[in-house]
Amino acid sequence: MPIIVNLDIMLATRKMRSKELAERIGITEQNVSLLKSGKVRGVRFETLERICEALDCQPGDILEYRRDAANHGRGLLSSNNVMSSSGMQNRAPLPTAEAV
Repeated sequence: MPIIVNLDIMLATRKMRSKELAERIGITEQNVSLLKSGKVRGVRFETLERICEALDCQPGDILEYRRDAANHGRGLLSSNNVMSSSGMQNRAPLPTAEAV
């Protein structure tokens, strides 16, 4: 999936550490780390809203679509985990359009 997570860039721009962001939005540092590395399949809107509020940014500042991102490996949303304000949750893969 060619979605790139630029959370590390936004944190650096705002001169904020992962620990501070985790405290402000109510998730663990480990979950912020997983989100930064893109090792989540998705992010709940509630969590994304809290991140944007804490960093004073827009969702597009954090998430980026790149057609050739499969070749980059940095911060790609790639597993079956979903980041929520209550932490990581394992989710079954989403159905494809043909299955719906």
